[in-house]
Amino acid sequence: KMTQKIIKLTVRDIRFPTSLELHGSDAMHTDPDYSVAYVVIETDQGMRGYGLTFTVGRGTEIVVCAVEALSALVVGKSLEEIVSDFRGFYRLLSSDGQMRWIGPEKGVIQLATAAVLNSVWDLWARMEGKPLWKLLVDMEPRKLISCIDFRYITDALTEQEALEILEKAEAGKQQRVDQMLKEGYPAYTTSCAWLGYSDQLLKQLCTDALSEGWTKFKVKVGADLEDDIRRCSLIRQMIGPNNTLMIDANQRWDVGEAITWVTKLAEYKPLWIEEPTCPDDILGHAAISKALAPLGIGVASGEQCHNRVMFKQFLQAEALQFIQIDSCRMGSVNENLAVLLMAHKFKVPVCPHAGGVGLCELVQHLILFDYISVSASLDDRMCEFVDHLHEHFISPVVIKNAHYMPPKDPGYSCEMLESSVQRYQYPQGEVWKQFKKQSLKD
Repeated sequence: KMTQKIIKLTVRDIRFPTSLELHGSDAMHTDPDYSVAYVVIETDQGMRGYGLTFTVGRGTEIVVCAVEALSALVVGKSLEEIVSDFRGFYRLLSSDGQMRWIGPEKGVIQLATAAVLNSVWDLWARMEGKPLWKLLVDMEPRKLISCIDFRYITDALTEQEALEILEKAEAGKQQRVDQMLKEGYPAYTTSCAWLGYSDQLLKQLCTDALSEGWTKFKVKVGADLEDDIRRCSLIRQMIGPNNTLMIDANQRWDVGEAITWVTKLAEYKPLWIEEPTCPDDILGHAAISKALAPLGIGVASGEQCHNRVMFKQFLQAEALQFIQIDSCRMGSVNENLAVLLMAHKFKVPVCPHAGGVGLCELVQHLILFDYISVSASLDDRMCEFVDHLHEHFISPVVIKNAHYMPPKDPGYSCEMLESSVQRYQYPQGEVWKQFKKQSLKD
């Protein structure tokens, strides 16, 4: 199977009109249309791997162009060639002598790299007949290490240290696998309190979530302080004093403003403030962390963190109390493995970003691997869940009692229903044609 050659790569722009009902709305992204650049690779024996990267509407076509530019580096290679030197293949995509100029390892070209590599990991897991988390959990530690590019991070984590972390976690691994299969991984919900939702809708969604067993809730903040005070008060009253509340400003504030604003929300006892300022401002996050520590409020970030080097610096600067990896922002599984291992060394819990289109489906595999094979801890750990658009996937997430249940189907859970792909493809899909007709009438 591994000798099969990749003979074709296709990429499509898929967009869902979520802005119509303000799903996903926050202080900086007021009208997102949840979207993906959706990649399919095909082998000479008819096997397929599926991958994607997440966007919020306009600009997805630019990511599609970047994927097409990378495709020549993938087509013609066998899976055996790729995984026998996965570190080298990662570096081939991320450090092409000309294309790296529009990165390197950041922005659109890294989103495209993530989509391509996600499809390769999906293909590998399918060929092994395992869900991706199990492929990773079963992999020999040295093989796992060989998938990671340690360039630029050895001052924080050496290959030998990473190997020792994985080898130490071998003890009790099967018990943790059994535990996850039985109980699942703890989740929190963001679905109740998008910034554009009315108080009435917020109350209804919160009531429904409590009845379904949710105990951890995140609220979008940052546009208007009085509005934030009202909404945080409302949610805290509804969920009670013992359930967990987090707040998320989506990069809205300057450093001083963030400290002042969050201090005024401290009475509602948020566990963390997420993305309080520019996602690139490592020292700014460190200053906010130091100022909020006496209030018992941590700082979380990562969904727009470009690469492993930035995470390294966040950790070295003690700028974050919660690390939020994303399955599609950085360089796929390869780069996320590096961040999981660094976070463990620095003793910072990982609470992944999810939601959007497919992010829940993908990142569940990474956090299951983290618990089973790296951290062996659930302390202060949870994975985000957003209840949108799962119906468009062949293997959608399964949530039971506010826990992610481990996927059982082979692959990385990336494959979408072809009917959905055709219906929502931009701009030629039926949904977008209807919008165009309507706008012409108006």
